[in-house]
Amino acid sequence: MKRLVQLICLVLCAVLLPLGGQAASPEEAAPNVRVLLRRLALTDRADLILDGLYTASVDGKTIMAFPRNAEVTVSIRSGALYLFYEGMSMQLGDEVVFVRNESGDARTGIRFEKNGGLYPGDLSLRIVSGMLYPVCTLSVEDYLLGVVPYEMSEYFPLEALKAQAVCARTYALNKLGAGQDYDVVDTTNDQVFKGVNYNYTNALRAVRETAGVVGTYKGKLAICYYSASNGGQTELVQNVWSGRGDWDYYQMTDDPYDVENPESVVRRARIPKDGSVKEAFKAILFSNLLPEMLSQGYIPAAEHLRIDQITGVSLGAPAHDAPSRAYTEMTLTLRWSGRKELLPQAPEVTPAEEEEEEYYFFATPEPTATATPTTTPLPTPEATPTLSDFIPAEKEATITVDIFPEVIDVLLLSVYGADNEMLTVTETDTHFIIEARRYGHGVGMSQRGAQWMAGQYGKTYTEILKFYYPGMTLSKVKSGEPVLPTAPAELAATLAPPATPTPRPTLMPVSTDGMPEGAYLAEVTEIADDSSLNLREEPSQGAQVLRRLYKHQQLIVLESCEDPAWVKVRTDVIEGYVMASFITRVAGETPAPPTPTLTMTETPTTSITP
Repeated sequence: MKRLVQLICLVLCAVLLPLGGQAASPEEAAPNVRVLLRRLALTDRADLILDGLYTASVDGKTIMAFPRNAEVTVSIRSGALYLFYEGMSMQLGDEVVFVRNESGDARTGIRFEKNGGLYPGDLSLRIVSGMLYPVCTLSVEDYLLGVVPYEMSEYFPLEALKAQAVCARTYALNKLGAGQDYDVVDTTNDQVFKGVNYNYTNALRAVRETAGVVGTYKGKLAICYYSASNGGQTELVQNVWSGRGDWDYYQMTDDPYDVENPESVVRRARIPKDGSVKEAFKAILFSNLLPEMLSQGYIPAAEHLRIDQITGVSLGAPAHDAPSRAYTEMTLTLRWSGRKELLPQAPEVTPAEEEEEEYYFFATPEPTATATPTTTPLPTPEATPTLSDFIPAEKEATITVDIFPEVIDVLLLSVYGADNEMLTVTETDTHFIIEARRYGHGVGMSQRGAQWMAGQYGKTYTEILKFYYPGMTLSKVKSGEPVLPTAPAELAATLAPPATPTPRPTLMPVSTDGMPEGAYLAEVTEIADDSSLNLREEPSQGAQVLRRLYKHQQLIVLESCEDPAWVKVRTDVIEGYVMASFITRVAGETPAPPTPTLTMTETPTTSITP
């Protein structure tokens, strides 16, 4: 707790120098950030590679020192933490801290995979609700090295990466002291952090060349929100999140750079002018035309409605005040026809012929005894309803429908699943083209917009930030190197016995016998080695996660979904849905044997690609 208080004071008491002022001297300690490592999805075990000189501390007391590249396992056994190293085990209690020590090399840290990202800081492991609770404490500048290339991309222009570094740094410093246990999480709930990869030289350069640069407003740290794509217009903080605040350094501004960037995510739907719309969309039109069908005497059933022509499509009812173009309603003008029930004709009745009366002039005929006839009346035939051909309505109809969520879902226009897409309509000779954009909340900097500004227009990072945060000022805070302790000599001199490797989990088996026609074998390939892919119950990012799939997991692809981004898959163990962009078709019919996988992580997702 004392260390946390000192950390907060260090940041809050730092002088915010105007950009260009004298930077902090290298010997000044850098502020630290505590990162809850959720994306690793640790359960009851953590396998660590201590890529540096580390010591283990329990209850503030150093109990062991490790050489560089020591492989250590921490596991929960009988409600307590146990340390396994070099064939030895040790009970630790309910918390252990692996402390990074001075080694003369700045590129040291902890890895959770042999070739995974480097976490250059201290690692606390404790038991919470029967599971490992990992928190990494490291300098803000080192933290940014593991954020910038994942929140953007190593291959973005340098000036865009610099803008990202300033936003990420400002965001992180704002979060210091946010909670008792940690400041930020390593997912998109805060900022994606996957550890440091020193091969990402562009991102590292962006962080180093903007060291200590932050955004400020009225002499205090700003909050630099950003998203992958704003869809063509920046959003306001107060329109997205409830709560009061002074957000005058944000403005709602049209963003042509985001729209021009061909890598911005766009979903398109075509509404034919000839009325040949899909049944699901026709159902929406029918529900809105139903009152008119009843008033004009048409049969009120969808099968008796025909859309003859769609003559106009427009958007309206912005969700927020002008100049917002976040439309919530779609208005369609159309010509239509319906069937009516024809009244049946009454059956014609043929009059019976009159019998001639017989007269006797010369004698009175003797009466003939006859039986009284018993007659059964014939049933009156029931009229069979007759349907007309399709009869055009008297005039065009204009109907207005809600875009969210029905139209978005029916036309498969959902980009991010947040029901905040920016829609536009263009007209061709035969169709109305509906385009949906915006990946994320849309507040602050658009990463795709920044990419285009830097790459196509040569904008600097200061110009990019000025565009997205027009009321914000750039300043500098302390950004010195972390001050590391020195491992106790008496512990470092004696090493522990050799290690016993521990088996790692294996992939699920997959057999190709009896594959349905059209099915094929695929493999999870498009994720990082230390990541995983969610297998979901339904083809939607909001559906329940059934299991995490690891790299090289083979799958039988059963069918494509209505949304082409998803496919239905199975293994010998489970069946569900995954996003098609993360798997690759495998040549041949025989699946390779499962290969060992490493520690589990979350779905491979960043703020850039869906």
